[in-house]
Amino acid sequence: MLIRHFAGFLRYRNFSTNCARMASEVEKAQSAAASEDTIFGKILRKEIPCKYIYEDDKCVAFNDVSPQAPTHFLVIPRKPISQLSLAEDGDAELLGHLMLVGRKVAKEVGLEKGYRVVINNGQHGAQSVYHLHLHFLGGRQMQWPPG
Repeated sequence: MLIRHFAGFLRYRNFSTNCARMASEVEKAQSAAASEDTIFGKILRKEIPCKYIYEDDKCVAFNDVSPQAPTHFLVIPRKPISQLSLAEDGDAELLGHLMLVGRKVAKEVGLEKGYRVVINNGQHGAQSVYHLHLHFLGGRQMQWPPG
């Protein structure tokens, strides 16, 4: 009985911690604005050190610095598209490429049981960095609904 209560406490603590993280991301998104330069632009220009887990001429992938799951990596295009809703029809091939790269990396990092792909778009979508990026999260059971 005590073990069951302790397990419930740990689930609640993890839930509370995740809620606090989500709240801070939402707060960041409320004050974020599109700009010419973002942290991802600096990573792409190698002004900020980052170990890529994948790289090609169209995009890069790297682990998230604030992971929300045991495995959490980002895939970002080299082309500075600020948000998904502002992508153009001509970006279709690039957008598909980002998804395929994410699939490939997910397989390489052992997400055989599945993963979630998230794209935050705009203020209500909790986008805090205005450079399109895809979150790939896995390594645990995801919950539904997500937000």
